[in-house]
Amino acid sequence: MADLVRIGVLGAASIAPAAVLAPARASSSAVVVAVAARSREKARAFADRHGIGRIHDDYRALLDDPAVDAVYNPLPNGLHGRWTLAALAAGKHVLCEKPFAANAAEAAQVAEAAEASGLVVMEAFHHRYHPLARRMSAIVASGELGELRHVEAHVCFPLPKFSDIRYDLRLAGGAMMDAGCYSANLVRVLGGGEPEVRSATALLRSPDVDRAMRAEVVFPSGCTGTVHTSLWSAGALLRLSAKAVGSAGEMRVLNPLAPQFGHRLSVRANGNSRVERFARRSSYAYQLDAFTDAVLHGTPFPTTPADAVANMALVDAVYRAAGLPIRQPA
Repeated sequence: MADLVRIGVLGAASIAPAAVLAPARASSSAVVVAVAARSREKARAFADRHGIGRIHDDYRALLDDPAVDAVYNPLPNGLHGRWTLAALAAGKHVLCEKPFAANAAEAAQVAEAAEASGLVVMEAFHHRYHPLARRMSAIVASGELGELRHVEAHVCFPLPKFSDIRYDLRLAGGAMMDAGCYSANLVRVLGGGEPEVRSATALLRSPDVDRAMRAEVVFPSGCTGTVHTSLWSAGALLRLSAKAVGSAGEMRVLNPLAPQFGHRLSVRANGNSRVERFARRSSYAYQLDAFTDAVLHGTPFPTTPADAVANMALVDAVYRAAGLPIRQPA
């Protein structure tokens, strides 16, 4: 089994089939062997639906399973930190859904535990593992666009089911926590550093729970940035895009998050223009490859705990600037 990572899933989350189960079925280095849910009945139904051989009565039992090498943690935001820490204490590697924790302080606690454990802990920003993301970064870094002046990202999609846990403050919900951590990550990567938040404006679903957010940031280089996100806003029901503007041109990207469903990268610079497209292989499959390579071979990867702390620090700063409370663990 030294060349195979055996994964247990914490919770019967709707994201798990696309994020881990389907990529694992096509992988030669990963297999999903177990699942635990809030009830045995729910775990059994999930296991039967997806062909998972082992079920556990609770999360702790899954962590204690010696047949599990690594854990996929897609629990609600407010539970990510607690159960990643528990998995590390049980000696398991962790692929943790974004956002990494409820806030930057909790993320730092997890990062410290990850460093001490020597185990792999990866934040599941799957888009970062697709060739499109690497190409975006390479174009900006090449200097083709000239001096970088402005970057921005939109991650907006409709979630009109207001009973969804992503609107629950007790579970560290809110648009900036859910979709917004993606746009924050995109802006940080394109801007090439850690920005300062200059202003932020929220649209509220309920007291202290944002359904949309816009933030203006500035990088140490002087480059500015804009973070846009929405779970419900008439002005931006569905928009997934990124842009980098420099003194010599600009790059625009349609759907940098899930390029497998269609994407477009266009560059206009120095009087020339072009369009680039990439493999339609799932970003989740690339992510699982990176995770298993890290576990089996120690291969470096970008969405480290340290990077997660920086991303959560930006999310926290946006909430402060918008006059909203920083999210807390559940």
